[in-house]
Amino acid sequence: MFIFKRTNSEDSDFRALVKALDGYLKVTDGDEHDFYNQYNGINGLAYVLVVYEEGKPVGCGAIKPFDATTLEIKRMYVSPEARGKGVGSKILIALEGWGKELHYATCVLETGKRQTEAIGLYKKNGYQIFPNYGQYTGVANSVCFKKIIP
Repeated sequence: MFIFKRTNSEDSDFRALVKALDGYLKVTDGDEHDFYNQYNGINGLAYVLVVYEEGKPVGCGAIKPFDATTLEIKRMYVSPEARGKGVGSKILIALEGWGKELHYATCVLETGKRQTEAIGLYKKNGYQIFPNYGQYTGVANSVCFKKIIP
């Protein structure tokens, strides 16, 4: 059974999960890691979700305002031992629900082309590829997604 905790970026379990995520991304992003990493700061995130299995933190995600009607999903991660159990989809659904409570209509996000599991997760959950936005405009290895919150 999974337990979901709404928190913020000061949460120590969230910070530990992000550290594991950053270690994974440093390997998969290779030489481009520094570029992406500059946009992945977590200080000041007010809407953070941490997922627990048997009392152990196994996944996380966050949302932050992108514009007046859109949220950006950030720092999605599921630990290797919890993968294959639907945790990523559950996190997305919970973040979308939280966004709806906050009166947002759309979610956007960015991932790297090398993050094939993440791309599959987003497509499976109804996210559509759309033109790269903001700092990712023109970045060949970025893939941006968008979804209207159901």
